[in-house]
Amino acid sequence: MANGPFGGNKPAKPQRTPLQALVYWGTVLGIWGLIFVVAFFAVFARDLPDTSTLYDVKRQPSINYLDRSGALLAVRGSQYAPPVDIDALPPYVPAAFVAIEDRQFYHHFGFNPWGIVRSAVWNATHDGPQRGGSTITQQLARNLFLSPAQNYRRKAQELILAVWLEMKFSKKQILALYMNRVYFGAGAYGIEAASQRYFNKPAKDLSVGEAALLAGMMKGPARYSPVSAKDRAARRATIVLDEMVRIKAITPEQRDQAFSTPVQVSATLANQRAQYFTDYIDAQVRSLVGEPTEDLVVETTLDLPIQVAAERAVKQGVEAYEKQGVQQSALVAIDGEGRIRAYVGGADYADSQFDRATTARRQAGSAFKPFVYLTAMEQGRTPDMMVVDEPVKIGNWEPRNYTGKYLGQITMQTALAQSINTVAARLASEVGTSNVANTARRLGITSKIQLDPSMALGAVEVSPMEMAQAYAPFSNGGFLAKGYGIERIRTAKGKVLYDHNVDKQARAAVIGTPALQYMNQMMREVVTSGTGTRANVPGYDIAGKTGTTSDYRDAWFVGYTGGFVTAVWTGKDDNTTMRRVTGGGAPAEIWRNFMTAALPRLKATPIPGGVAPPPEAPDPIGDLINPTPTPTGAAAETPAGTAPPPGQLPY
Repeated sequence: MANGPFGGNKPAKPQRTPLQALVYWGTVLGIWGLIFVVAFFAVFARDLPDTSTLYDVKRQPSINYLDRSGALLAVRGSQYAPPVDIDALPPYVPAAFVAIEDRQFYHHFGFNPWGIVRSAVWNATHDGPQRGGSTITQQLARNLFLSPAQNYRRKAQELILAVWLEMKFSKKQILALYMNRVYFGAGAYGIEAASQRYFNKPAKDLSVGEAALLAGMMKGPARYSPVSAKDRAARRATIVLDEMVRIKAITPEQRDQAFSTPVQVSATLANQRAQYFTDYIDAQVRSLVGEPTEDLVVETTLDLPIQVAAERAVKQGVEAYEKQGVQQSALVAIDGEGRIRAYVGGADYADSQFDRATTARRQAGSAFKPFVYLTAMEQGRTPDMMVVDEPVKIGNWEPRNYTGKYLGQITMQTALAQSINTVAARLASEVGTSNVANTARRLGITSKIQLDPSMALGAVEVSPMEMAQAYAPFSNGGFLAKGYGIERIRTAKGKVLYDHNVDKQARAAVIGTPALQYMNQMMREVVTSGTGTRANVPGYDIAGKTGTTSDYRDAWFVGYTGGFVTAVWTGKDDNTTMRRVTGGGAPAEIWRNFMTAALPRLKATPIPGGVAPPPEAPDPIGDLINPTPTPTGAAAETPAGTAPPPGQLPY
């Protein structure tokens, strides 16, 4: 077979040796890798943030909230401390962060490819919380320069900045920057501020257990807070300690000693109360004085010992009635001037920060009836006037009594004390639902009030704050008392920026006599012999009203003594039904337990207003000469063909 240049088989192509193949393919991959890196930087490095801000600290001023006697309630805003020298810390402090956040910290160049792959595989194959593959350097880049947005562009820029940081700084400097800038919750930024806030000590004095606890918070400062989530934080700290042993940062004996030495969290921080209240007034601070530019002190109206009693009563009440479906409760207590003295927005702030004291709107049920009766009293009726409890139909609506029974002729006082639905419905129709709505607004209800006849039985959505301030005129002699929580705002240096008493307007009288005396007389009977007997506190002048809505979705008790009123709501956040929980049950019991603790401190006085005068003797001749006009009905306010919701329960 010819092998010449003009015919025959071509000579075989020489095979590359393994070394030549390695060099060849290494070169190819290197070129493509270089092309990829250039393209990567061209796409993602165009709008990188300005790294000259590396050493800038944007400090949000700290705000200290004090109760009415000067006791510290809470601290909000940021707390920074001078950067700590990492060499001044015990070696196990930085080691705790490396052990739990980035074991390969000293061996990678800003990012860990295998960590990224492991996280991607986990996230693709598992539901629930996602795992992150970020190194300490990447976290530092994100905290310093980027937003927390979860997208590929931000992640790519994070990688670029992490590599830049590794080129510019040593590992020790990167770790120091990280520990001095990272957020530890409770407004504390950096290891020194966190150590001071949580343990009242400098970071150089942290114990092994304290260091593990702080490092464990990096996964989620709120979720693993030693203040609001003690058990979860302790479990996380245990994992940190085990990892520290694994990388030989501490010995097993040191870990065991940390287990046997309880960590003592700052008493001031651990005993922080009134978190719902602090949230409520925190936004108001900025509306009153603008965005703070320096540390502030806010003097509030809250009374800390009373607040503690309120939180305890709410928590115990929810636990006691849990089997009956009570999941949440809210309590607001204000004095006769409108000062908020206790404020509880839920059973447990650590579990839910949603504020049910002012943010939630729930139907008031029969707790709305006093506005109906007050309107009637102001139109000339009296507690002793006879009314008839019998079936009634207003348009297409037929309200019913809770018991299904009718008492016949009774006094108006008995009708309110026993929360008779038919009487309240007919009464609202006679005096006019628009007049009832005006009465409620005049006393402090600010939510929208629908004018259908069912509003007489509380088909009106209100907050506990509104109910407390609307009942306040009954307790203080008839004066408007809009609830407020801030007395004074000053700088840490003493400059007063806001004072509630400056240019204070005279309070308007919103209930006159004898209507005020009549209402107090009737609502006293609610507590002494009506639906609210469980709220009675022996030895004190107490009045109030229960409220329960259809299907037991909401239960209320709003009660008062001289110059002090408290509104309590119980229910479920999803508005589903409880199991026969009425206003005379769980809410009245929470109210009584709270007031039993609060009243001695308040030095409560009897309800002002005196004794209601006796009704005038009948004058048939005068009635013939000057007949009293019949109150205009309000049934026509219901749209034709529209049936209002079913009547509310009586309690």
